[in-house]
Amino acid sequence: MKVAVHHRKGSFSDRWIEYLQEKNIPYVILNAFDNDIITQIKEHKATHFMWHFNQNYFEDMLHAKTLFRAISQIGIKTFPNEDSFWHFDDKVAQKYLLEALDAPLVKADVFYHKKEAEEYIENTSFPKVFKLKGGAGSINVKLVRTKNQAKKIINQAFGRGFDAFDSWTVFTDTIERFWRQKTTHNFLRVLKWGFKGIFVDKQYKVFPKQRNYVYFQEFIPGLSYDIRLIVIGNKCYYLKRNTRDNDFRASGSGMLEFDPGKFNFEAVDIAFKAARQLNMVCVAYDFIFDSKDQPLIVEISYGFQPYVYDRCLGFYDTALNWNKAKVNLEYEIIHNFLNGF
Repeated sequence: MKVAVHHRKGSFSDRWIEYLQEKNIPYVILNAFDNDIITQIKEHKATHFMWHFNQNYFEDMLHAKTLFRAISQIGIKTFPNEDSFWHFDDKVAQKYLLEALDAPLVKADVFYHKKEAEEYIENTSFPKVFKLKGGAGSINVKLVRTKNQAKKIINQAFGRGFDAFDSWTVFTDTIERFWRQKTTHNFLRVLKWGFKGIFVDKQYKVFPKQRNYVYFQEFIPGLSYDIRLIVIGNKCYYLKRNTRDNDFRASGSGMLEFDPGKFNFEAVDIAFKAARQLNMVCVAYDFIFDSKDQPLIVEISYGFQPYVYDRCLGFYDTALNWNKAKVNLEYEIIHNFLNGF
């Protein structure tokens, strides 16, 4: 065994490298963007390749999936694997996938022609949640309260389109978070995203406009939180995210709870079963609960923000028992990946 790792400071690879060093597993750090990366992988006789690619980097999204697909053709195991990455940061793809698996999900409708979208809003109820395909932390998510608002969105979707990165929303959310939690960290976030909001970072400018489709999701009223469940192997980790003040969005709020309270454990069972169907070493789910307390999947992902989950207090096992434990999700990912879970 020899593991090739594309390293980016602040990503999963920080701890993957620590793990490989601690376990004395042969590894090599490679640059996935090198023109001769395939040759390098072959010369180093790598058996595994790992890259925590990020939806906020256009070059990652442009290149990672094709590279993984190419090297998997010569028998090299990749993290993430194709079953994990083909639908990454694509809510529309996830809609079709979860429907195919009969997984319980929040009902969503997508249209690729303006006429069909216009007919839809004439015959549906409001409010609805409008989303673009990509974006984390509730970026590109809006509550559509009326038919007229929906018409404006449809006209824009099939006209000039939407920027893939809504810098102004990120900036205003960051200010709201600072007023709620006046910490040095949150103050620095205001400065960072304020700058990005005024002078949009070039890494976001290169993303193409989102147009010629429209995606509406059912609105579940009365929600004050969602639950993030992360299944890695035979363990399921828990995080509760409370909604922003006077807002329905929980992702990106920074209002986190790690002590498992009372909730419908069926969500944990669904998470384990779906992970097997999805063939994913690591899958993060966002769950909400309807008026009958039934768990519904909002979206899924192979990746998430590193280090946040160090504050988790343990995990659920496949028998739905809670186990207190110190948590290092990056170690769990590489351990399960290398041991062929």
